[in-house]
Amino acid sequence: MFEKIKQLSKETLVYGVSNIIGRFLNFLLVPFYTHVFAQSQFGEFSLVYAYLSFFNILFIYGMDAAFMKYSSIAKAERKKTVFSTGLLSVLISTTVFSTILFLVRNSFRELVKIDITLESIVLYVILILFLDTLALIPFANLRLENRPVKFAVIKTGNIVINLILNIVLIVGYDYGIEAIFISNMAASGFSLVMLAPEIVGKLELKISLPDLKQMLKFALPYLPGSFAAMLVQVIDVPIIELLTNKETLGLYRANYKIGIVIMLFVSMFNYAWQPFFLNNAKSADAKELFSKIFTIFLILVSFIWVVLSLFVDEIVRYKLFGDFTIIEAQYHPGLFIVPAILLAYVFYGAYVNFTAGIYIKEKTKYFPIVTGAAAAVNVVTNLLLVPRIGIMGGALATLFSYIVMAGGLYVVSQKFYPIKYEYDKIIKVISLLLITTAVYYYCYYNDLLNIGVKIIVLVTFCTSFIVLKIISIKEIKMVYNKLIKG
Repeated sequence: MFEKIKQLSKETLVYGVSNIIGRFLNFLLVPFYTHVFAQSQFGEFSLVYAYLSFFNILFIYGMDAAFMKYSSIAKAERKKTVFSTGLLSVLISTTVFSTILFLVRNSFRELVKIDITLESIVLYVILILFLDTLALIPFANLRLENRPVKFAVIKTGNIVINLILNIVLIVGYDYGIEAIFISNMAASGFSLVMLAPEIVGKLELKISLPDLKQMLKFALPYLPGSFAAMLVQVIDVPIIELLTNKETLGLYRANYKIGIVIMLFVSMFNYAWQPFFLNNAKSADAKELFSKIFTIFLILVSFIWVVLSLFVDEIVRYKLFGDFTIIEAQYHPGLFIVPAILLAYVFYGAYVNFTAGIYIKEKTKYFPIVTGAAAAVNVVTNLLLVPRIGIMGGALATLFSYIVMAGGLYVVSQKFYPIKYEYDKIIKVISLLLITTAVYYYCYYNDLLNIGVKIIVLVTFCTSFIVLKIISIKEIKMVYNKLIKG
């Protein structure tokens, strides 16, 4: 078992290094944007990207997930057929969708409230969607073949190009928010070019109708679930803009993006997790293995959460190069939402863990139910709380919806693929997270949250893991010896 956990750890680390480097470089754009764009402009491009996220789901319609599922069980001689069927069907549908979007581009521009002087942004968005969609199945194939290094190199190169072009176009050529989309388009083109050898080497110019039918049967039920999951992630953007204004939206999204740190950890885990549980599903100790992995995951992400939540103020306000702060001062009033956003992503990590049973038992039809319920909670909570408590309402809506997603998927997954999790430890960890969150906000709203209090909370949180027997010194030594020293 430890050898398999070690394998997952190494692959997660490789994906993680690229993600950490890449997302860190990408994260650098957040402070950069806060220093060059007003809150209203930050809100404007956030709104466009929120709608772009929905189109991303429509354009791929679950075919990347279907490809991973059926390629993982296909015999070696049929893997090219599965790859070709998936990619060619996506190429055809993406061309159709892009053409339709181009024909109704004026209506789309009005929908996302793009200024009439920036009409070209719609064309950039269409090209970004086209390029990104075609890259998804080749990227999925790299993951499935356990080739994280090439995956990491391309992903990192994409983000480096995006970062450099943003800076050059905005600082060097005085572009506005249009530079964001031009840079994204160029980076997406780079990824597809780098994946071209993979595509050419595996592509057969034919579509297997039986395979396509099987993949669509798996993928299409995934589509409404993916839409609902995306609603959870971005529906707060148009709602907050509708209920407040673009300035408030910009303040909210700039601080929301700080939560990317835990999202990063979850993402790098998920890149390795999906092919891992698919490839190990038939192992005799699979359920015991998945249970242990969830406990380890939850413990690790909890430590990341507490450090970031307690010290995010000090981190983003720290002055570099004179008076330059990580986040520009006009955005600091929104920092108080960060712990709630980070905690939401902890529950999203639990949701990712629970996807194993759904994939293994091919019960993707339940995704729309679970994520749909979470999306409904998100919308209702935003509508109820944003008018009353402002952007904190959006943060709480995100947290509540991810709790519903994790809880709902746990119930469904256990019904079809029951796993005996280490409930004693899990309940204790979640209790510590919720109690610490309550303490944080009590101190915050009562002006008690100084550095001394933060250190006390941190020490108490960490020592509680040993006092409550969630982890032991013996286990720490054993994990270190087996997973790190080898």
